[in-house]
Amino acid sequence: MASGERILAGARDLFKDRLYDQVSLEDVAGRAGVTVRTVVRRFGSKEQLFAMVAAERARDIRSKRAQTVAGDVLGAVRTLVETHEMRGDEVLHLLAQEPRTQAISERVQSGREFHQGWVNRVFSPLLVELPAAERRRKLAQLTAVMDVYVWKVLRRDLGLSRREVEGSLTDLIYKIVDRRPNSPRLPR
Repeated sequence: MASGERILAGARDLFKDRLYDQVSLEDVAGRAGVTVRTVVRRFGSKEQLFAMVAAERARDIRSKRAQTVAGDVLGAVRTLVETHEMRGDEVLHLLAQEPRTQAISERVQSGREFHQGWVNRVFSPLLVELPAAERRRKLAQLTAVMDVYVWKVLRRDLGLSRREVEGSLTDLIYKIVDRRPNSPRLPR
C-alpha cells in the first residue's frame, strides 16, 4: 500500500475511534509508518486530512443513496438502513463532536442538507396531491423518521434486528404518507 493510502487509512481509523481533538498528525504518521513531514507534505494539515476522510465517507453514503428510485418506499428504507449500518456509528460520533470545530460543523451541516434533499427527492412523489403546508410538514416528519438517531434508538438502544428496523421505518413512513404498498391513498 502506498504511503498516501496508509496515511488515509490511519486517519480514517483514528477519526472514527477518537475525538477530533485527540487525533494528532503524530498519531496519523505513527499509524501509517511515515513521518509527520510526509503527512504534511501529502495532506497539508490535520484539518485538510479530516476533510478528505469526511468527504470520502460522504461520497460512500451519497453514492449508495443516489441509487434510490423516487417513490420506492421499500428501496429507500433498505438503502437508508444499509448506509446507517455501514456508517451510522461514525456519523453519530461526528454529530457528538459538532460544536468542537468549524470543520466538523460544516461537514455535519452538509450531511443534514444532503439527507433532507434525499428525503424530499424520494418521498415527494408520494405527496404531490397534498397542499403545500401539509406536504412540507410530512416531508419534515419523513426527514426525522429517516434520521440516523431513529436508527440508533431502534437498532442500538432497543436492540431490534436490521430487518425489524426496516419494518419499523416502513410502518412509520406508510403512516405518514397515508399509503400501504400497492394501495390508493387512504381515506381521511
